[in-house]
Amino acid sequence: CSFSSFPSCATLFLCFVNLPIQDINTPCIMTDNVQEFGDGDNTDFETVFVLTDFDSSDYNYLYKHDNRIVGPPVVLHCAAKEEPLQFSCRPLYSTTMLNLSLCFTGFRNKDEMKNLVNLVHHMGGTIRKDFSTKVTHLIAYSTHGEKYRLAVCMGTPILTPSWIHRSWERRDDVVDLCLSLCEFRTEFKVPPFQDCVLCFLGFSDEEKANMEERTLKHGGTYLEVKDERCTHMVVEENSVKELPFSPSKKLFVVKQEWFWGSIQMDARAGESMYLYEKSDSPAMKKTVSLLSLTTPNSNRKRRRLRDTLAQLTKETEISPFPPPRKRPSAEHSLSMGSLLDISNTPETCKSSKPSKSSTPVLSKQSARWQVSKELYQTERNYVDILSTILQLFKLPLEKEGQVGGPILAQEELKTIFCSIPEIYEVHTRIKSDLEELLTDWSEDKSVGDIILKYSKELVKAYPPFVNFFEMSKETIVRCEKQKPRFHAFLKINEAKPECGRQTLVELLIRPVQRLPSVALLLNDIKKHTPDDNPDKITLEKAIESLKEVMTHINEDKRKTEGQKQIFDVVYEVDGCPANLLSSHRSLVYRVETIALGDQPCDRGEHVTLFLFNDCLEIARKRHKVINTFKSPLGQTRPPPPLKHIALMPLSQIRRVLDLQDTEECVNAFALVVRPPTEQENLLFSFQLAGDEMVKSALLRTLCRHVANTICRADAEDLIQCTDPNSLQVNTKDMDSTLSKASRAIKKTSKKVTRAFSFTKTPKRVIQRAFMANSTPDEKNQRLSCENRIGSSSTLAAHHSPSMVNLPSMFERKYHTFSRSTTHLF
Repeated sequence: CSFSSFPSCATLFLCFVNLPIQDINTPCIMTDNVQEFGDGDNTDFETVFVLTDFDSSDYNYLYKHDNRIVGPPVVLHCAAKEEPLQFSCRPLYSTTMLNLSLCFTGFRNKDEMKNLVNLVHHMGGTIRKDFSTKVTHLIAYSTHGEKYRLAVCMGTPILTPSWIHRSWERRDDVVDLCLSLCEFRTEFKVPPFQDCVLCFLGFSDEEKANMEERTLKHGGTYLEVKDERCTHMVVEENSVKELPFSPSKKLFVVKQEWFWGSIQMDARAGESMYLYEKSDSPAMKKTVSLLSLTTPNSNRKRRRLRDTLAQLTKETEISPFPPPRKRPSAEHSLSMGSLLDISNTPETCKSSKPSKSSTPVLSKQSARWQVSKELYQTERNYVDILSTILQLFKLPLEKEGQVGGPILAQEELKTIFCSIPEIYEVHTRIKSDLEELLTDWSEDKSVGDIILKYSKELVKAYPPFVNFFEMSKETIVRCEKQKPRFHAFLKINEAKPECGRQTLVELLIRPVQRLPSVALLLNDIKKHTPDDNPDKITLEKAIESLKEVMTHINEDKRKTEGQKQIFDVVYEVDGCPANLLSSHRSLVYRVETIALGDQPCDRGEHVTLFLFNDCLEIARKRHKVINTFKSPLGQTRPPPPLKHIALMPLSQIRRVLDLQDTEECVNAFALVVRPPTEQENLLFSFQLAGDEMVKSALLRTLCRHVANTICRADAEDLIQCTDPNSLQVNTKDMDSTLSKASRAIKKTSKKVTRAFSFTKTPKRVIQRAFMANSTPDEKNQRLSCENRIGSSSTLAAHHSPSMVNLPSMFERKYHTFSRSTTHLF
């Protein structure tokens, strides 16, 4: 190799010390005695000494006499690029760190730092005392200090001293090692919890073990709470209301967001933003008892109970638009005292005139308007959840210039979020149209037209997301396991109030569940729409359009085991509506309870609650077992042990009340229910039978599914701890002789009422209906046996000839579907 240019002031003369040379066109000599050339001045030549060992006595001698020293990599580098030899006032072994500017922080050993500085200079780097924008790398021994904070904010790589040592070890490996520094420096990054000793307070055993494992993985250590060696105490702010001890000034007491934020940034986050502070807000006050059990006036009791229920549900009963106008007199009859009227908005209250009567007159709102309002409210909540997915998860993950680089690849982002923006856009317009319709409501307004207007867009937006939802869920699970920064990102954002403590997967399943809920509400609106209203036909078309998209959901989400459980419920409950069978429905809990009030059945009745993901089936234990059901082919099965009471959509539950345990009330809870046809709230109270079911877990699960049904993220706001005395609920003397006798009298009274009811179908009518379908010979035979047929139940045991040849499975289904009395989609 030849050098094409040299400094103009002198001729370059290379002196190789203990180094073999081959074919170099520059004047050079090889020597093993540096003192022969190192202590003299030569005006004709500039002598450059090439050494391989910068720790030898030759190096010390040349350095002491201010000779120019380089290493073989420098000569090879300049020769390969045909450039003049790099000039440096310091000994230069290689160009590994050429153009790099380093800054140090956290070093206490001056000799160690001096050695590192020399190595950096030997590899062509520069050192800066103060941190600035010109610094390319920060060499840190700890995560404390102002330099560390500035480097984190500016995105400057923060590395350990081992990075310098490893670079020096590889100084002869490649000619231009600086090109590969970015590849192998990631293993020398300063972990976020270096020099940190953590302890954790308020977390479950599983979550604590997970956080301790990640602490070790990211350079930290952990100890038990109250250990004086701890530098940080991470607190679960939602469960810890007060610290068990007074922390020292050196101990950082931080929220869990600091922990996950540090992992996400791959750097220790500043503690000042995440300090745990004791909440000064007062605790939720107990519900004031508005009723007295000794009040003689039962009307006053009912009125106060109604006011109590209205107060409990006031957060969920706020209407964003005025009620439908019936007539001027009805509009002026509204009163501030009517707490159960959900239409008492500030606008209507201002326009109302004082009523002469002391009793407020409720506005008669149509059931069609109430269900339409519920459709709007759930649509608004659903749009808010979609907005949360986009604002808290999708946009931050797509943001450029993230600290530590992108968290996920673009392909992974597309797989996870798919067509969420398109779904959000179309539902935002649906919500706007529903709001406009309800603001200026009239009974001839069409709700179905709004759904039909966007049916094509729904068909385009939903199938891509539904078809790839399982892949999206798998991608989230896989990335969370393989990428700690993504796991930390989810922990931070899923803990925010907007998510209602729901995971990203739980939020993303909402689009899969939304269309069945909309179809359910549209079917309910159709039920309350008169036949002469043009919207009835439009609603039917809208429901059919939704079914086109729902078929994709039903095919992807159908689960054989879940459907089997629903079939078991249908056959176990006598009179159970057949439309309980749905491919998108699944059984969550079966709960055995005892009724504590007069609704939905008498006090003391054994009630079984079947909690599904979108509805609640209420059934009571049958009083008397009837003879077994027999099919035309002679097959028998035991009679249903339960009797259907009600099939209630979860959207009708306004509040879940956790009744406090007292001497007179133990293990009880209540539901505040508001059917669309009712103008007042209803109270269903129950006591858990047995110890198999934990009340707190049941109520939390119930609230979660209620929130999913009405598209709300704040599921925990639906539950409230209440004094049972304020609701006149108690479990005392449930099994006493007097209580059993009282229930027996009520049952007897109902039987007598039904026996003398004029609406009961006469026996002769049943006989004539049976005779009409018989042949003449069969008629004569049955007439001869008329005296032996004593009741309609006996007639029911005789099967029509037209049913004899039917398969037993069809007969079984016919028996089930004929029970339906409730129009629930």
